[in-house]
Amino acid sequence: MSVQADIEQKIRNALDPAFLDVINESHMHNVPPGSESHFKVIVVSPEFEALGRVQRHQRVNGILADELAGPVHALSMETHTAPEWEARGGVRLESPLCHGGSKADG
Repeated sequence: MSVQADIEQKIRNALDPAFLDVINESHMHNVPPGSESHFKVIVVSPEFEALGRVQRHQRVNGILADELAGPVHALSMETHTAPEWEARGGVRLESPLCHGGSKADG
């Protein structure tokens, strides 16, 4: 199973999201083609109702602890309740382009 599929399955099982999008953004970084190391997750879940943003992110980080300790180098996330997501009109934040240099740069 791919890293992306593992992330999707773990979040679905733990948070029963109303909306989930797991985006592999590795191609935007200085990594080999086909890498699965940089991800963005957008999660809308009732589990977030009583939690602040930091606690929501801690919850997701805990769910994905194995991936973050292994193949995932970077994880960006948007965590919302259904009313928050609706108020945003389902609009996602755009990820910035990577400004990291090449490993060959001195």
